[in-house]
Amino acid sequence: MSSGIDAELRALERIARDLGRTANEASLGKALQYRFLRNITYGWMRPAITRRTYVHNGDWLIAPPSDRGVLFACNHRSFFDAYLYLFSLYCLGATWPRSLYFPIYRESAHRELNTDAVERVCKYLDDPYTVVGIHPEGRRNKGDPHELLPAQPGIGQIVLKAKPMVVPVFVNGMSNDFVDSIRSSFRPEAKREQPFIVVFGEPIDYEEFTSKKPRATLYKRCADHIMAEVARCGQTERELRKRIVEGDIPLDAPGWLR
Repeated sequence: MSSGIDAELRALERIARDLGRTANEASLGKALQYRFLRNITYGWMRPAITRRTYVHNGDWLIAPPSDRGVLFACNHRSFFDAYLYLFSLYCLGATWPRSLYFPIYRESAHRELNTDAVERVCKYLDDPYTVVGIHPEGRRNKGDPHELLPAQPGIGQIVLKAKPMVVPVFVNGMSNDFVDSIRSSFRPEAKREQPFIVVFGEPIDYEEFTSKKPRATLYKRCADHIMAEVARCGQTERELRKRIVEGDIPLDAPGWLR
């Protein structure tokens, strides 16, 4: 019985993988995704999200920042973190992120799929109009948002292999209940008491790792280095949130999305 179920699961897995590759690697698939995001999703989300989103240090990302793809390393607080920081860039006026990839890595039993995924992501990052979003923690942090989980080595492997621009990001304020997050944005007090805050850091210098022999321990050290910069963004977010709640940052100050 179990072998029959396993075979069915593997068949479904292959179908899902093939559909995913068609949607994400075919030029038509990516074009349709981009048009849907910008022309439909962006239109209905903007009035709700901009009511309570504060963005720190995002202006330098409006123009294409690199001749390589950009890898955003973000904490993992909710299922919608990547959605929020990418949406923030579009609201600021960025139009260059056109090919968007947010990798999901499987358990070690699927090692060959992990290897294939790394190779594909590295290839995507050859394109300067590509955004790859990764959560270095590897899974969602359900505790204190500023106490980050240990970094997983996968991000270090991708960075040292593809050599993209790496930008740390910290996102906080949105819950996993997306509908409630949108609905509560229309409460007058939400902007002051429960803002969505997105902090972009500066590009991470990881040159010290590039001349060393590739191996698992090096990938982990690089991942820890990246995570330290994400944590630094988290401290900035903590300070900004305190200032917003206490009224030190006006509700019409630069930084609020409009």
